[in-house]
Amino acid sequence: MNTATPNPSSQSKKNLFRTVVTNLTFWVLIAIICGILLGHFSPANSVKMEFLGKKFIQLISLFIGPIIFLTIVLGISGMGNLKKVGRIGVKALTYFEVVSTVALAIGVAVAYIFKPGKIDKSGLTFGDASQYTNGAAKDFSWLQFFLSNFTLQVLLAAIICGIALNFYQKREQTILVLERFSKVVFFCLKYVMYLAPIGAFGGMAYTIGKFGLATLIPLGKLMLCVYLTMALFVFFVLGSILRYYKINILSILKYIKEELLLVLGTSSSEAALPSIMVKLERMGCSKSVVGLVIPTGYSFNLDGTSIYLSMSVLFIAQLYDVHLSFFEIMTVIGILMITSKGAAGVTGSGFIVLASTLTALHKIPVEGLAFLLGVDKFMSEARAITNLIGNTVATIIISKTERDFTELNLDPVSE
Repeated sequence: MNTATPNPSSQSKKNLFRTVVTNLTFWVLIAIICGILLGHFSPANSVKMEFLGKKFIQLISLFIGPIIFLTIVLGISGMGNLKKVGRIGVKALTYFEVVSTVALAIGVAVAYIFKPGKIDKSGLTFGDASQYTNGAAKDFSWLQFFLSNFTLQVLLAAIICGIALNFYQKREQTILVLERFSKVVFFCLKYVMYLAPIGAFGGMAYTIGKFGLATLIPLGKLMLCVYLTMALFVFFVLGSILRYYKINILSILKYIKEELLLVLGTSSSEAALPSIMVKLERMGCSKSVVGLVIPTGYSFNLDGTSIYLSMSVLFIAQLYDVHLSFFEIMTVIGILMITSKGAAGVTGSGFIVLASTLTALHKIPVEGLAFLLGVDKFMSEARAITNLIGNTVATIIISKTERDFTELNLDPVSE
């Protein structure tokens, strides 16, 4: 009786096929491609897919509050050193301000060198920017910023509860309850993330169907400059910071590829917030650092948004042939250092920040925002991805400086 011996090559192909088809990244990528195709060939139907992207983000948003709260409370209560909480906070905010300012400066420099606004204005699509320009006269308010930023509110509440828990007599019992609840939340999140391809499909189909690939052509130079600048920032600035700590930026990007594709599909870095916190802990960052740096970073460390805002100001100035002196360019950076912090958590807030900045300068026409409306959605992916990478790098760096980085675990199998 002949018994067939298994073919090693055939078995290897089967294992590779199984690995690919069971990988969430693969299905998110397929969903994005399908969304682009539907949006291009059937715009009317693809616009109706908007609800899929929105519902997925809303579903993920339900986890953001509990995950931030539990991670920070458990991190602080397990730290046993309240001075460390303050030290991490000061380090994080200092890092955010320095790196965000570098991002602003790079955006200004690239816009100044390549001049994306030196194009024929008559061929551009003119959108309605009144909803943003009407509110431009209002001064930036830290109170309003706090009240409109749910992540920041949860962060503050969690820090207070975490500190208070250190002085509570039944601290150990409370921590056990919170840890059990945390496991339940993360268990549920794991299964919700299987819906990511549906959310990515809906978000991408709507974007392409609503705005169309043709809208990219007139402002292609600006798009190219924005994407080029963000690539330079990620690979040279963030890459150099990581290289100092003997970490390769490419290995980090490979590790968070699922989150990057999810952000690309949904145009929202918020969609990846819960899962990136999980991955950073698995990578080796301590719970306390992840809990404090990531939520704070989503409010104060918006590198991609900083680049976009600084480039947009110069783009509109060039579009209207408005010459800005060196002092005025420095003023733009100075204003954006403050107002860019208000570009988090609220849809359309980036435009409101731009309108406020232009109004403060009293030199560049605020109505120039209308020319950006057509392509803003296509640039939001680049902003969100850069913000995500920036906050990932910030968490790793703060963990390294705190010596809370246990080991560099970048093995996808261990996830």
